Amino acid sequence: MSVLHCLKELANENKIRQLDYQFARFISNYESDPAIILLACLTSYQLGKGHVCIDLTNIDTNALFDLKLTRSHLLLAEVPSRSNTWPTLLANSAVVGESAPLQFVSDANKLYLQRYWAYELQVAEQLKGLAKQSQQPDLSASLNRLFKRDYGFLFPILAKEREVNFSAQTFVAKYLDVVKKGRISWQDVEQVLLTAKNAQELHALDSLIPEAYCLNWQKLSVAVAATRHFSVISGGPGTGKTTTVTKLLALLIEQGLLLQQALTIKLVAPTGKAAARLTESIAGAKGKLDLPVNVADLIPEQAGTIHRLLGVIPNRQAFRHNKENPLHLDVLVVDEASMVDLPLMAKLLAALPSHARLILLGDKDQLASVEAGSVLADICAYAESGYSAEQVNWLSKITDYELSQYQTSDATAIYDSLCLLRKSYRFDAESGIGCLAGAVNRGDLNEFDRVWENQHDDIHLHPLSAETYDALITMAKQGYQDYLAKVVVSPSEDEAKSILRSFNDFQILTAIREGDFGVHGLNQRIEKALQSARKIRKNQSEWYAGRPIMITNNDHGLGLYNGDIGICMQDDDERMRVYFEMADGHVQSFLPSRLPPHQTVFAMTIHKSQGSEFRHTVMILPNRFNPVLTRELVYTGITRAKEKLDIFTNVTVLKKAIKLRTERVSGLMALLNQD
Repeated sequence: MSVLHCLKELANENKIRQLDYQFARFISNYESDPAIILLACLTSYQLGKGHVCIDLTNIDTNALFDLKLTRSHLLLAEVPSRSNTWPTLLANSAVVGESAPLQFVSDANKLYLQRYWAYELQVAEQLKGLAKQSQQPDLSASLNRLFKRDYGFLFPILAKEREVNFSAQTFVAKYLDVVKKGRISWQDVEQVLLTAKNAQELHALDSLIPEAYCLNWQKLSVAVAATRHFSVISGGPGTGKTTTVTKLLALLIEQGLLLQQALTIKLVAPTGKAAARLTESIAGAKGKLDLPVNVADLIPEQAGTIHRLLGVIPNRQAFRHNKENPLHLDVLVVDEASMVDLPLMAKLLAALPSHARLILLGDKDQLASVEAGSVLADICAYAESGYSAEQVNWLSKITDYELSQYQTSDATAIYDSLCLLRKSYRFDAESGIGCLAGAVNRGDLNEFDRVWENQHDDIHLHPLSAETYDALITMAKQGYQDYLAKVVVSPSEDEAKSILRSFNDFQILTAIREGDFGVHGLNQRIEKALQSARKIRKNQSEWYAGRPIMITNNDHGLGLYNGDIGICMQDDDERMRVYFEMADGHVQSFLPSRLPPHQTVFAMTIHKSQGSEFRHTVMILPNRFNPVLTRELVYTGITRAKEKLDIFTNVTVLKKAIKLRTERVSGLMALLNQD
């Protein structure tokens, strides 16, 4: 039996995709060596799992295509050559090379589909080129103004906190970002904090705690990003990414006005849901900042999707904007950048005009994109490596911060473009959600156990059983009743927005699609429970008032994108319509028959929840380990919760997931480190 015949059997058994087999078949027309045919199929298969390439030094020959040992060895028996000879075979193959279907990078021992090698090379070269474009203007005055201490905001908090168990050191560390506690006269600071009768009297802290004793990572991030044509601002939930980028845009606009330049700024996100959230967040951040009117008016509040910005051409993968027809903008902000896959990042960079600034926002520790690549994580691999001596000296000069400990000798321009927000303003030491997210993100199982021992009010762990599963369904019935109570006939725009936002108060998240613990099983059980409780009226039709649905395929013509959520309600003519909050913030309704593929979404996968946050999140994991369960998946699920988190799981399964990191194979990280 030939390798090709074995691969055909695997495709017929759905062990590999038909696409993988057909690619191997195509390669066999030009290459007879079974090792090359096998490796071509494996490269295609791994691409479908999110890996940009395969690493020949790390191929597990005991589990090719994730097969069991015996089947994997039977397949390998059809390949006469040994694995240590495969690099030589590839280097001399007609199907490998610049104009061939495959590309073998010999010094890294990595095999790519040609197109993905081109994407990776292009992304690396363009990011390094952008990173090398930098200026060092004196931004001290602007930074100090944007990040001045807001004692008016601080005083009411102080007045409340000093009523019980007050600690001056804890208070100033939290609110004034103090990092050098040893140099401070705490007796004098405590005297000021305990006796201050109004916000004005807190200004005495300016001399007691000078800026040199502090380190505000938001301020440092703005300083970095304001001077470079490429920057990344990465941080976990509540670290203030939106506030930071809003202040950054204000500073860039100020600089532009001084030069009599009106900047064209665009805000985008990978999905309509994420774009709508960015629109709302930027508007909220602007409202809280004390900015000159002429500056505030120039900060855009309207965000769109990356696809809409690039200009979709129906039935084609290409976009209207590309290298030959670049985008018309000066500054591009991309939120939820962890969701951007390698091909889309390559196309976005290709369309970027040469003078433009690119700012990526996101959480480097979240799940990678659904499609191939882990672009943000690869870029941020160097986020904690430090800055060059020149960058450290300049940042210290304009911020007054002591940054020598963040200096490294081998920093490239990419290192100097990365900003890591390290402080959560949403989750403090008393927050179970914050503590749990931190323990999971570090893979620290001892800390994980201690978090639960501390019995935080905002997190609850439920071991899986028939009883707790029923409790989960009851929790869902109660969690969704508030939005269902608001459902009306022919809602106004404000009513529809209120209903959609009320739906986002509570969400069930799961790791898998099938079975009792998956999306489909949970949606059926929750629908049945709501119908029994007369919260919904479901007849023969699948459409009923209050049905929440999620779009699963992009429809650029309608402006609906994978992940967008709508609620079904009747109009005045007794027809069902589905109401969505669009990327620009307005509400639009559609007849169900016009919608692209979709599904009921009382429960959604953790993957689909990226870019969203819910007041109360309920996460359920399967009772047996599944390869999709990883640290990044668990972390992403936890950090969707804003105020309350319930986890239904087998603790052994959960701990195994926390220990398993997602490792996507690519060469981008290494390419970015080559100066």
